[in-house]
Amino acid sequence: MSLQVIKDGNGKNTGVFIPMSDWDSITQIHEDLKKLVSFEPVSKKKLSTLAGSISKETASDMLNYVEESRKEWEERLKKQFE
Repeated sequence: MSLQVIKDGNGKNTGVFIPMSDWDSITQIHEDLKKLVSFEPVSKKKLSTLAGSISKETASDMLNYVEESRKEWEERLKKQFE
């Protein structure tokens, strides 16, 4: 069996990848495990369904951050070419 451990950015174990051939062998012995997994495809969402998924405050904060970053970048460019 060739399992792969999945880790997050901090090196913490977060999951395990089991190849399908190994999974099939395991579920032949332990049929109850088949109930844990759904292989049905997840429906895709349109971007329009995501509208309003962040608060106005968060959106405003993000916009301000982008605008400030743009100003800093423009100032650095001006200094570089003076």
